[in-house]
Amino acid sequence: MTEMVYGTIHVRDGEPVLPRWWRTIDKWTLSSILILFGIGILLGLAASPPLASKNGFQPFHYVERQALFGAIALSAMVLTSMMSPNLVRRLGVLGFLVAFGALILLPVLGTDFGKGATRWYSLGFAAVQPSEFLKPGFVIMAAWLLAASQEINGPPGKRVSFLLTLVIVGFLAAQPDFGQACLILFGWGVMYFVAGAPFTLLIIMAGLVALSGTIAYNSSDHFARRIDGFLSPDVDPTTQMGYATDAIREGGFFGVGVGEGQVKWWLPDAHTDFIIAVAAEEYGLILVLTIIALFSFITVRSLLRLMRERDPFIRLAGTGLVCMFGVQAFINMGVAVRLLPAKGMTLPFVSYGGSSLIAGGIAVGMLLAFTRTRPQGEIADHFNGRGR
Repeated sequence: MTEMVYGTIHVRDGEPVLPRWWRTIDKWTLSSILILFGIGILLGLAASPPLASKNGFQPFHYVERQALFGAIALSAMVLTSMMSPNLVRRLGVLGFLVAFGALILLPVLGTDFGKGATRWYSLGFAAVQPSEFLKPGFVIMAAWLLAASQEINGPPGKRVSFLLTLVIVGFLAAQPDFGQACLILFGWGVMYFVAGAPFTLLIIMAGLVALSGTIAYNSSDHFARRIDGFLSPDVDPTTQMGYATDAIREGGFFGVGVGEGQVKWWLPDAHTDFIIAVAAEEYGLILVLTIIALFSFITVRSLLRLMRERDPFIRLAGTGLVCMFGVQAFINMGVAVRLLPAKGMTLPFVSYGGSSLIAGGIAVGMLLAFTRTRPQGEIADHFNGRGR
């Protein structure tokens, strides 16, 4: 598949890799990711000491681990962003096959760590969540199939990718992990829409999602409890949602002050799923709006660059990656303010979690590789006759 990518630059023969990477990378998106990670470390200093004390560790045990995982994630992001789209595609497909195999074996070899959902492999010194690594690989695989289906005499990629999506969603729902299942389905739907899906089919898909939700509600106590808690007009103040709601309310515009927040002492997931509640309580609405602005900026800027993309694979894969990135952030923050039922989903680059950080670094590295400036011309050049 021909590489036709965003931007018009002159080729510099013999230019070293690092200077060429720095000249062609989207520095605004890269800087925004680094700021998000810095905010995550800052919030980790506030949120994780109570949990470390409870588990018998040093006060900044989880912050140190987050810094270590973050260093690995940022290194993976930079290395991946240096790759060509063809190399990203090949490694993405290989990574998908490995992660999918790990997902299949979870019921046999995985553990739930007492949380009621078998989502992890315990390595002793750390835990690995295959679904986090499955997401970027799945986007690459689905984009490859969808792009191939647009070629003359190409394979039935749309049909195959849809069946593959259903299989993955089925395995995730069986854990149960309905949050990641919805994210996978959303990512495929976005790519399918960009690939030229008829609007009627999308309506049918929405109906199937609603039907699946009804079936899950009637057959899964885990799913039903979360939906009932979300729909209830009263919030139990002793639940995670109750603590998070109170913390956001107490924070106000400027927050109660650094280290003065109380929600971190009561929320077991204050450093992961409900990290935004810690941000709202200690730093106020100002930091929350900053986080929202950073995620929005990354998403919109990447989509604008991908709109100029000529290669269908790069356009589809990049769109899937950035939309899943933005929607995951929206889901995490939406849960904390009761806009959405609890999903158990981290805030990318801000929440604590090795699998989330490293997989997020790989995904953003792929996105940066797809949005790099290359000497191929913009899609507008093609329509104006300059790309021939």
